[in-house]
Amino acid sequence: MSAADSGQRRMGGRAARKALRAAPTPEDKKPVRPGMSSGRYKPLTDAEISRIHEAILVTLESIGLQDAIPSCIEMVTNAGGRLSSEGRLLFPRALVDDTIARASRNFTLFGQAPGRELELSGYRMYFGTAGAAVHVVDLEARQYRESTLQDLYDIARLVDALEHIHFFQRPLVPRDMVEPRDLDINTLYACISGTTKHVGTSWVLPEHLEESLHMLHLIAGSEKMWRSKPFVSMSSCFVVPPLRFAEDACRTLEAGVRGGMPVLLLAAGQAGATSPAALAGAVVQEMAECLAGLVYVNLIKPGHPAIIGPWPFVSDLRTGSMSGGSGEQAVLMAACGQMGRFYDLPTGIAAGMSDSKLPDAQSGYEKGYTNTLAAHSGANLVYESAGMHASLLGCSYESYVIDNDTLGAINRTVRGIEVNDESLSIESMRDVCIGGPNHFLGHGQTLGLMQHDYVYPEVSDRTSPKEWKELGSTSVVERASRRVEKILESHYPAHISDLVDKSIRGRFEIKLPRERMKAK
Repeated sequence: MSAADSGQRRMGGRAARKALRAAPTPEDKKPVRPGMSSGRYKPLTDAEISRIHEAILVTLESIGLQDAIPSCIEMVTNAGGRLSSEGRLLFPRALVDDTIARASRNFTLFGQAPGRELELSGYRMYFGTAGAAVHVVDLEARQYRESTLQDLYDIARLVDALEHIHFFQRPLVPRDMVEPRDLDINTLYACISGTTKHVGTSWVLPEHLEESLHMLHLIAGSEKMWRSKPFVSMSSCFVVPPLRFAEDACRTLEAGVRGGMPVLLLAAGQAGATSPAALAGAVVQEMAECLAGLVYVNLIKPGHPAIIGPWPFVSDLRTGSMSGGSGEQAVLMAACGQMGRFYDLPTGIAAGMSDSKLPDAQSGYEKGYTNTLAAHSGANLVYESAGMHASLLGCSYESYVIDNDTLGAINRTVRGIEVNDESLSIESMRDVCIGGPNHFLGHGQTLGLMQHDYVYPEVSDRTSPKEWKELGSTSVVERASRRVEKILESHYPAHISDLVDKSIRGRFEIKLPRERMKAK
């Protein structure tokens, strides 16, 4: 083969690759997709899981939970539980085992548009947001400012456009919403208006949730349509660790279950402060609290869709402050994900909670290993996986974009390597090495797998130093800032019609101006 022929082949291969790269990839052919199968990382042995399981049952049966509300006490005691002389509600192991066996599995969390469904079954895994940040990172000023309702809506719009963040749970508390009712109603409105992805949020009081259900019925078309495909789930902090029920949260939980809303049963102790410093003990306590909540939910409504959310956080034992980006945090959450798979229950854990105040190197490595271990643990949902800083006190627009690249790459590791006759590549090597060009650049297998096996980042840099300099020598944060600006300039989801929005505003005091929800 002449040099000219070889050059033409190389150019042809390059042109073909560029053409393929430019062409849209069908959803079912993308290298990574929502709900890929995880569970490869197992920090606990089978024997250790059995010991933790036994400790959980002993904890529920002999220690139980304090401060149960009367309706909870009545339901649990009627089902075989007992109120101790110390006023603690005890859960016999037969009741716990029976609940685990009968609990809802293999259900779907819906979005407001086709293709946004999250199928919670087996080892399917999804990344999402979450948090209660009270600040937003102002990168230009290098300081934190208070979070607002507009921030919540804008971050929902941003996440709506990011491929590898699969659901949107409220990541911040709008500090400009002073009254609890305004906070609950407007938080829900901003989230469901900003994205068609599944939304998670929380409520202060049951009355606010019951009001919110009317908003959801309006959007769904009717109460019946809402109940058939609920597109919002409730994050319920029904316990105050260690091992105490939270009265208002329990009343709200009951209202949500009766209103047909899927629930995340969230138990968030802090190791060394509100849960044991021993990591195994932290797993035992948070799993026990979650299983108590699961019994509670199934006594309210058998088979109701519920996600257990064991979120044991970690303290820096030198100071007592939370350390969301620590190695201990990573392995602790992964262990909870593994326990969720042991029980075969829909499970959500948290990761990506960097202690860094900015999207910097510390943020990158902390988010990298905490999200990777969580993704491989077998948990179905990984909350707080993007955008969060300062141990959940702040969030960053730019970080959502940067973390989206990270999550895409992590999801590729979850997919793993397929081994079959085609992927073993014997014939491809034969084509290339025997009378071929001695490279794989233009080979049919290479072109065929280019879009189907490989994930490409949006803001991470893979250019040569020369190209990088020619393009302005930008940092990933600068490129992410440009990407944020581009999305927010034009991406205004319009899935809620003006007519329905007008009905909502006629019934509720919506604080988000309608004119700030449309492109200028």
